[in-house]
Amino acid sequence: MFENTTSLRTRYAETDQMGVVYYGNYPQYFEVGRVETLRQLGVTYRNMEEDGIMLPVLKLEIKYLKSAMYDDELRIKTFLREIPNTRITFHHEIYNSAGELLTVGLVQLVFVNAETRRPMRCPQYVVDKLEPYFKEA
Repeated sequence: MFENTTSLRTRYAETDQMGVVYYGNYPQYFEVGRVETLRQLGVTYRNMEEDGIMLPVLKLEIKYLKSAMYDDELRIKTFLREIPNTRITFHHEIYNSAGELLTVGLVQLVFVNAETRRPMRCPQYVVDKLEPYFKEA
């Protein structure tokens, strides 16, 4: 399993009048976690796009447990629990600075050839970077 943690502070524009983070912002937080997880592996969306690969979202699941508030420092934990094939699934947990679990989610993306718009296998360079984290001890 590969795990990455990214932090961000909620902004005023992301909240309602009560200072509660609007529920529609959580997919953006998940995206921050995804992008930084891939970056930690040495892979970027930009590189994949330059290689003719797109990653549209296929599935999004969110379970809200507790509200994030204005100016909270959030920790976004992102996990890859399996080596991707034609799809890559990111599991997310969002915590506040007190360590309380606020939200859990899952985002599944599919690798797509930008020219043909057809699903494709995960690029080998992504698999190669992940394999060391999935070897049995």
